[in-house]
Amino acid sequence: MKSINGKKIAAYLNEELKDKLKSFRIKENITPTLVVVLVGENPASNIYVKNKKIKADEVGINSVVKKLDSGVTEKQLLEIIDNYNKDNNVDGILVQLPLPSHINTEKIIDAISYEKDVDGFNSKNIGLLAQGRPYVVPCTPLGCLKLLKTEIELMGASALVIGRSNIVGRPMSYLLTNHHATVTLAHSKTQNLKQLCKRNDIIIAASGIPKMIKKDWVKDKAIIIDVGINQIVDEDNKKVLVGDVDYSNVFSKVKAITPVPGGVGPMTIHCLLENTLKLSMLRRNL
Repeated sequence: MKSINGKKIAAYLNEELKDKLKSFRIKENITPTLVVVLVGENPASNIYVKNKKIKADEVGINSVVKKLDSGVTEKQLLEIIDNYNKDNNVDGILVQLPLPSHINTEKIIDAISYEKDVDGFNSKNIGLLAQGRPYVVPCTPLGCLKLLKTEIELMGASALVIGRSNIVGRPMSYLLTNHHATVTLAHSKTQNLKQLCKRNDIIIAASGIPKMIKKDWVKDKAIIIDVGINQIVDEDNKKVLVGDVDYSNVFSKVKAITPVPGGVGPMTIHCLLENTLKLSMLRRNL
């Protein structure tokens, strides 16, 4: 039984990335630029964007936050993205989700040039990942993969991904398949989910259901990556963050598990920064 300290691993990887960025700056005289577009005043989105900017500044990436009023039209947002696509000084573009209901999210994501799509959500990038020849990999699945590699040889391992979102579940299943794991993708309509969990070496939990996975759901020495982040009220009537896995309940049975918070979150931000450098180099054929 072991807690996978995503915060500590991300801090180590960010130091490595900081050195790479310094060398890149000295050799090529380039500081990669990441633009984050934030629409409206969603409190959670504001916190996420703030944390991304802090970490970008720490490692040496030029981070620009473009704040827009929630009343911005889809056409205006598309024009802003088009301008950033054409701006040769911009290496990565991220539109913070969720967007207001009057804006078509898929249309906005696909408007970002796949060469600057730092989140890896553009349908071309998802298609390339599914084909096993990724240009850029979505940040959360990539962060999960890096955590898994610290604990298990993926080739031949059986993995269950719970949740089929385009942000985590689907790309995670493609990524694990590309690394030669045998993958099952489950979701809210899956039957006998408990039995499926008990048969797999690896569980990636991204269902959005707080503490759904219990001790009797998992096999001995399983490895669990908990992507869920849910706010609940505990027995003391305090708001707390919990994952999709009942951490304290399963801890003694599994080989390793990520905590919430402090597991996947810091790795997602690390991968965002790593992708920014990667895109900066790819675009310049370096």
